[in-house]
Amino acid sequence: MKKAALHNLGCKVNAYETEAMRQMLEKAGYQIVPFTDHADVYVINTCSVTNIADRKSRQMLHRAKKENPASIVVAAGCYVQTSPEAAKADEAIDIIIGNDRKHELIQLIEEYDGLREKRVLTELCDINEPGRTYETLSLERTAEHTRAFLKVQDGCNQFCSYCVIPYARGRVRSRLSEEVAGEVKRLAANGCREVVLTGIHLSSYGTDHGETLLDLIRRVHEVQGIRRIRLGSLEPGIITEEFVGALAGMEKVCPHFHLSLQSGCDETLRRMNRRYDTAQYEKKCSLIRSYYEHPAITTDVIVGFPGETEEEFERTKEFLQRIQFYEMHIFPYSPRKGTRAAVMEGQIPESVKKTRSESLLKLAKDMSQVFRSYYIGKEEEVLLEEKVQIGAEEYYTGYTREYVRVAVQSEQTAENQLRCGIITGQLTEGVYRMQNDFA
Repeated sequence: MKKAALHNLGCKVNAYETEAMRQMLEKAGYQIVPFTDHADVYVINTCSVTNIADRKSRQMLHRAKKENPASIVVAAGCYVQTSPEAAKADEAIDIIIGNDRKHELIQLIEEYDGLREKRVLTELCDINEPGRTYETLSLERTAEHTRAFLKVQDGCNQFCSYCVIPYARGRVRSRLSEEVAGEVKRLAANGCREVVLTGIHLSSYGTDHGETLLDLIRRVHEVQGIRRIRLGSLEPGIITEEFVGALAGMEKVCPHFHLSLQSGCDETLRRMNRRYDTAQYEKKCSLIRSYYEHPAITTDVIVGFPGETEEEFERTKEFLQRIQFYEMHIFPYSPRKGTRAAVMEGQIPESVKKTRSESLLKLAKDMSQVFRSYYIGKEEEVLLEEKVQIGAEEYYTGYTREYVRVAVQSEQTAENQLRCGIITGQLTEGVYRMQNDFA
């Protein structure tokens, strides 16, 4: 039996696609082995969101070829889509598969394996081709068993000045809600209890075929066996009274919202070509909090964007403190060739980016601690996922509806089960203890 190994870089959409390719290889008769093992085929699903991501993609491709020089190395995804000439010239790569062509993986491996004279096979999509349909990939089960990340949308039409993704992923296209519901039913039948709906620009779901994200959520909410629904990153514009009110009326939807921000300064947001200002964003957060008692609101922040003065950075920091997020993902700005921001005046020195990042990381840690401490003494529902060792004791850990990690002790097997209990205090940094009433 031939062996295959896979490695994923980048976002949850990439992770979904990598898992789909893994299941394709299994169905084709391959034994899946760890990426560090000797394999006949290596599949690297690459990322190109930053220069660092490009470099990591190249490193993993070369690591695979070094592990087994006779192997077939497949480079898939965003890096090869945006840098096809560099990928074709890379001697570590045997097969190049761009976005929207991953469903051809097995066919391309067989074609390459049958060539008398080896050469690089290249299958890239035309990201500017009008009317492209959503690529059919699906999962029967998920490696995590409890939670499944489900790709429902691809592409982006926003063209933020710093972002290469529209060039890597193309324009918006969405999966039909009927197809998504079918996949959710299969996942539920295999024990999955929670789904996370993800996409490159999730808020644009359905704009290409007449459905809305709310239509999709309602459809998924009807699936028996699924107990929780989470949403991937949302744009502020989708947060309306109708949208939030409808979600609050669906008990499976978790009060956990990742609301994209990027900067807390209006001048910086304009240079980024973001389509809202801080006043609008704050209003959206207030709307969410008017429907939920203590919702988890998380975000992304870019520091050191071209032209960001010290005063602008301080305005961002003050805005973040005012909103009080549960979690913030802090990214120092990384220039991407081909984007407007890469050639803007006022590029910020790396040392300044580092200092500003460290300041916001500390703020993020403090705000997260405050948010989680709110639940001490409160009864919460947790979906337990795995058994882990913490210190000298064994615990089952999982997450509340607001995505606070909780640990409980139980003599009974508790994986993939929903339990309720009172959170009594902090066990370790980032993990809270729940009283054990169900041993």
